[in-house]
Amino acid sequence: MRAAWVLLPALAALTAYYVYLPLPGTVSEPWKLMLLDATFRAVQQTCHLIHYLRLSHHLIVLNYLIYTFDKLKSVASEDINITDAVFDGVEVRVFEPPAKRDERLKRSVVYIHGGGWALASARTSLYNNLCRIMAESLNAVVVSVEYRLVPEVCFPEQFYDALRATKHFLQPDVLAEYSVDPSRIAISGDSAGGNLAAAVCQQLSKDEQLTIRPKLQALIYPVLQAFDFNTPSYQQNMNMPVLPRYVMINYWIDYFNGNYELAHSLLINNHTALDVGQALSFRGRLNWTSLLPSSFKKNYKPVIQTTGKAEIIQEIPGLLDVRAVPLLAENETLQLQPKTYILTCENDVLRDDGVMYAKRLENAGVEVTLDHFDDCFHGCMIFTIWPTDFSAGVQTRNSYIKWLDENL
Repeated sequence: MRAAWVLLPALAALTAYYVYLPLPGTVSEPWKLMLLDATFRAVQQTCHLIHYLRLSHHLIVLNYLIYTFDKLKSVASEDINITDAVFDGVEVRVFEPPAKRDERLKRSVVYIHGGGWALASARTSLYNNLCRIMAESLNAVVVSVEYRLVPEVCFPEQFYDALRATKHFLQPDVLAEYSVDPSRIAISGDSAGGNLAAAVCQQLSKDEQLTIRPKLQALIYPVLQAFDFNTPSYQQNMNMPVLPRYVMINYWIDYFNGNYELAHSLLINNHTALDVGQALSFRGRLNWTSLLPSSFKKNYKPVIQTTGKAEIIQEIPGLLDVRAVPLLAENETLQLQPKTYILTCENDVLRDDGVMYAKRLENAGVEVTLDHFDDCFHGCMIFTIWPTDFSAGVQTRNSYIKWLDENL
């Protein structure tokens, strides 16, 4: 009995130590975020142990756990017709609201889910719920793209999946089948899905054979570059819950099927040092000292190595491929982009990716809305279902849907 009285407080102390993280005072619901992050870390560490023991790839195990947990949730709708289809070899989930009297054509959103190009699914409750609410709120047909994931495939296959599905949907006969107005289509996505949405939108804008193009693009805390892992937001939020810097770097390595031994070199920007010739022409397109407002730059300093490792780019050329890093696109491509919405969160390593893209698009003459949230964190918009329900999720989702409703 005495041992129990000793062990229980010790266990409680260890748990509190594991869960607690110092967070900025502006973060909403900090303890709930700490618990979510502690759960993520525990699951990820278990998956990495399984990977280390060579029992299975850690991302396969992690996705299995996500789907297993997801089965405990039930999110349905009597008002929205949800069907699965295949667009040019790519699986999609289509959300259709009921037809209204005297209504001929509906608006539409092509949505690409996040998850580091490796996790989640259009069919999980988090994204199923988001797309259902979008379809209801906007009275729009929502096409959620089920692109293939790492480690089954790596870059550029995710990009091509998203591109093929979107181009298929944009065909006049397909739009007619779903009663969609061809002049009122948006392409959207969050995180890695925002990356794919931006890259697809750039590609579509250059396709001269395409007769129908998106009216809007809406990017939710998108990941847009792997050139500089020491932007102010990467430095400020390097240990922030949900997406610490090292996790984002590992997602990039997985996406490119690279070697984890390169992680430290990437972290200190060895791959884009001044003596790496392949990176020189891109440096001016990602100069955060000129692209970010002073309120974001604060007192952070650029990390630019004089000498680096050119062999990293030779081994992983995708690091400078605009299909993977849309922020590095040339100005001529940016000028062709549609009206754009970009949502960013202060407590997110990817904050500056979105802010810099907004500035580059604006400089290229594109109408841009930058919707920034000081108290929110990466991934928050999909966390609206118990037990991972956050006020930040509802707040960002409502703002995003409001913009689509007013502009689509």
